[in-house]
Amino acid sequence: MQSEFQSPTHPSADTAAQRQWFATFTLPQNEKSVLKQLDLRHVESFLPTYETIRIWKNRQRKKVTLPLFPTYLFVRISRSERGMVLRCPGVLQIVGNPKEPVPVADAEVEFLRSSVCRRKVEPFRELVVGERVRIKSGLMQGLEGTLVRRSSSLRFVLTIQMINQHAAIEVDAEDMEPALS
Repeated sequence: MQSEFQSPTHPSADTAAQRQWFATFTLPQNEKSVLKQLDLRHVESFLPTYETIRIWKNRQRKKVTLPLFPTYLFVRISRSERGMVLRCPGVLQIVGNPKEPVPVADAEVEFLRSSVCRRKVEPFRELVVGERVRIKSGLMQGLEGTLVRRSSSLRFVLTIQMINQHAAIEVDAEDMEPALS
Protein backbone atom coordinates (compact mmCIF):
# COMPACT_ATOMS: atom_id res chain seq x y z
CA MET A 1 0.00 0.00 0.00
CA GLN A 2 1.15 3.46 -0.78
CA SER A 3 -0.15 6.34 1.21
CA GLU A 4 -0.64 9.98 0.67
CA PHE A 5 0.12 11.79 3.89
CA GLN A 6 0.29 15.44 4.65
CA SER A 7 1.24 17.01 7.93
CA PRO A 8 0.82 20.56 9.07
CA THR A 9 3.80 22.85 8.79
CA HIS A 10 3.05 24.77 11.96
CA PRO A 11 0.54 23.10 14.28
CA SER A 12 -0.76 24.92 17.31
CA ALA A 13 0.72 23.40 20.46
CA ASP A 14 -2.39 23.90 22.61
CA THR A 15 -4.72 22.11 20.15
CA ALA A 16 -2.26 19.33 19.21
CA ALA A 17 -3.14 17.30 22.31
CA GLN A 18 -6.87 17.68 21.57
CA ARG A 19 -6.63 16.44 17.97
CA GLN A 20 -8.32 13.21 16.94
CA TRP A 21 -8.62 11.33 13.66
CA PHE A 22 -11.90 11.67 11.78
CA ALA A 23 -13.06 10.10 8.52
CA THR A 24 -13.98 12.72 5.96
CA PHE A 25 -16.45 12.03 3.16
CA THR A 26 -15.53 13.66 -0.17
CA LEU A 27 -16.99 14.04 -3.61
CA PRO A 28 -16.24 10.96 -5.75
CA GLN A 29 -12.74 10.99 -7.29
CA ASN A 30 -11.77 14.14 -5.37
CA GLU A 31 -9.73 12.55 -2.57
CA LYS A 32 -6.32 13.69 -3.87
CA SER A 33 -7.45 17.25 -4.60
CA VAL A 34 -9.03 17.48 -1.12
CA LEU A 35 -5.74 16.23 0.33
CA LYS A 36 -3.92 19.09 -1.43
CA GLN A 37 -6.48 21.64 -0.22
CA LEU A 38 -6.12 20.38 3.36
CA ASP A 39 -2.34 20.68 3.09
CA LEU A 40 -2.73 24.31 2.00
CA ARG A 41 -4.78 24.86 5.17
CA HIS A 42 -2.11 23.10 7.29
CA VAL A 43 -4.51 20.30 8.30
CA GLU A 44 -2.89 16.94 9.06
CA SER A 45 -4.50 14.43 6.70
CA PHE A 46 -3.99 10.91 5.44
CA LEU A 47 -5.23 9.15 2.31
CA PRO A 48 -4.55 5.40 2.31
CA THR A 49 -3.84 4.20 -1.23
CA TYR A 50 -2.92 1.03 -3.07
CA GLU A 51 -1.40 0.23 -6.45
CA THR A 52 -3.09 -1.86 -9.11
CA ILE A 53 -2.68 -2.60 -12.79
CA ARG A 54 -5.35 -1.22 -15.13
CA ILE A 55 -5.78 -2.36 -18.71
CA TRP A 56 -6.89 0.38 -21.07
CA LYS A 57 -9.05 -0.09 -24.19
CA ASN A 58 -5.92 -0.32 -26.35
CA ARG A 59 -4.77 -3.27 -24.15
CA GLN A 60 -2.01 -1.19 -22.63
CA ARG A 61 -1.28 -2.02 -19.00
CA LYS A 62 -0.58 0.78 -16.55
CA LYS A 63 0.11 0.86 -12.82
CA VAL A 64 -2.21 3.30 -11.05
CA THR A 65 -2.48 4.48 -7.45
CA LEU A 66 -6.04 4.54 -6.13
CA PRO A 67 -7.64 5.41 -2.78
CA LEU A 68 -8.07 2.35 -0.58
CA PHE A 69 -11.43 3.71 0.62
CA PRO A 70 -13.00 5.63 -2.28
CA THR A 71 -14.52 9.00 -1.24
CA TYR A 72 -12.90 8.88 2.23
CA LEU A 73 -9.74 10.28 3.75
CA PHE A 74 -8.71 10.92 7.33
CA VAL A 75 -8.01 14.22 9.08
CA ARG A 76 -6.46 14.80 12.50
CA ILE A 77 -8.19 17.85 13.93
CA SER A 78 -9.54 19.40 17.10
CA ARG A 79 -13.17 20.48 17.49
CA SER A 80 -12.27 24.07 16.64
CA GLU A 81 -10.73 23.04 13.31
CA ARG A 82 -13.83 21.26 11.92
CA GLY A 83 -15.07 24.33 10.04
CA MET A 84 -11.76 24.67 8.21
CA VAL A 85 -12.14 21.09 6.93
CA LEU A 86 -15.82 21.47 6.02
CA ARG A 87 -15.11 24.65 4.00
CA CYS A 88 -12.51 22.80 1.93
CA PRO A 89 -13.64 22.28 -1.71
CA GLY A 90 -14.68 18.67 -2.28
CA VAL A 91 -15.43 17.86 1.36
CA LEU A 92 -19.05 16.83 1.92
CA GLN A 93 -18.98 16.00 5.63
CA ILE A 94 -17.03 14.65 8.55
CA VAL A 95 -18.40 11.19 9.32
CA GLY A 96 -20.29 10.76 12.57
CA ASN A 97 -23.73 10.47 14.09
CA PRO A 98 -26.47 13.09 13.67
CA LYS A 99 -25.24 15.04 16.72
CA GLU A 100 -21.51 15.26 16.03
CA PRO A 101 -18.56 13.74 14.17
CA VAL A 102 -17.25 10.52 15.70
CA PRO A 103 -13.48 10.01 15.90
CA VAL A 104 -11.77 7.00 14.34
CA ALA A 105 -9.60 5.01 16.75
CA ASP A 106 -5.95 6.07 16.59
CA ALA A 107 -4.98 2.36 16.34
CA GLU A 108 -6.93 1.94 13.10
CA VAL A 109 -5.31 4.95 11.41
CA GLU A 110 -1.86 4.01 12.71
CA PHE A 111 -2.36 0.50 11.32
CA LEU A 112 -3.23 1.94 7.91
CA ARG A 113 -0.14 4.17 8.06
CA SER A 114 2.19 1.37 9.20
CA SER A 115 4.78 -0.33 7.01
CA VAL A 116 3.15 -3.67 7.84
CA CYS A 117 -0.05 -2.55 6.13
CA ARG A 118 1.82 -1.29 3.06
CA ARG A 119 2.98 -4.79 2.15
CA LYS A 120 -0.07 -6.31 0.49
CA VAL A 121 -3.19 -4.32 1.05
CA GLU A 122 -6.13 -4.05 -1.30
CA PRO A 123 -9.74 -2.93 -1.08
CA PHE A 124 -12.16 -5.54 0.12
CA ARG A 125 -15.62 -4.70 -1.12
CA GLU A 126 -17.76 -7.42 0.41
CA LEU A 127 -17.37 -8.59 3.95
CA VAL A 128 -17.38 -12.37 3.99
CA VAL A 129 -19.09 -13.88 6.99
CA GLY A 130 -16.25 -15.69 8.75
CA GLU A 131 -14.46 -16.05 12.02
CA ARG A 132 -13.79 -12.86 13.94
CA VAL A 133 -10.12 -12.72 14.88
CA ARG A 134 -7.83 -10.46 16.86
CA ILE A 135 -4.18 -9.73 16.15
CA LYS A 136 -2.34 -10.93 19.25
CA SER A 137 1.15 -9.48 18.77
CA GLY A 138 3.12 -6.86 16.93
CA LEU A 139 2.21 -3.41 15.67
CA MET A 140 -1.39 -4.41 14.92
CA GLN A 141 -1.98 -6.00 18.35
CA GLY A 142 -5.58 -5.71 19.48
CA LEU A 143 -7.10 -4.95 16.08
CA GLU A 144 -10.08 -7.13 15.23
CA GLY A 145 -11.33 -8.22 11.85
CA THR A 146 -12.68 -11.13 9.88
CA LEU A 147 -10.58 -14.04 8.69
CA VAL A 148 -10.95 -14.89 5.02
CA ARG A 149 -9.27 -17.73 3.13
CA ARG A 150 -8.14 -16.87 -0.36
CA SER A 151 -5.55 -18.57 -2.59
CA SER A 152 -4.49 -20.84 0.28
CA SER A 153 -3.25 -17.85 2.31
CA LEU A 154 -4.86 -16.33 5.37
CA ARG A 155 -6.31 -12.88 4.93
CA PHE A 156 -7.24 -10.48 7.71
CA VAL A 157 -9.96 -7.98 6.85
CA LEU A 158 -9.84 -4.74 8.83
CA THR A 159 -13.24 -3.09 9.02
CA ILE A 160 -13.60 0.55 9.90
CA GLN A 161 -17.18 0.25 11.14
CA MET A 162 -18.01 3.94 11.11
CA ILE A 163 -17.55 4.34 7.35
CA ASN A 164 -18.48 0.73 6.51
CA GLN A 165 -15.26 0.20 4.56
CA HIS A 166 -12.95 -2.78 4.53
CA ALA A 167 -9.32 -3.55 3.64
CA ALA A 168 -7.73 -6.99 3.31
CA ILE A 169 -4.15 -7.72 4.37
CA GLU A 170 -2.12 -10.88 4.69
CA VAL A 171 -1.34 -11.80 8.29
CA ASP A 172 0.53 -14.86 9.54
CA ALA A 173 -1.72 -17.41 11.22
CA GLU A 174 0.39 -17.50 14.37
CA ASP A 175 -0.26 -13.79 14.90
CA MET A 176 -4.05 -14.28 15.12
CA GLU A 177 -6.39 -15.60 17.78
CA PRO A 178 -10.18 -15.93 17.97
CA ALA A 179 -11.82 -12.69 19.08
CA LEU A 180 -13.96 -12.82 22.18
CA SER A 181 -17.45 -11.59 21.46
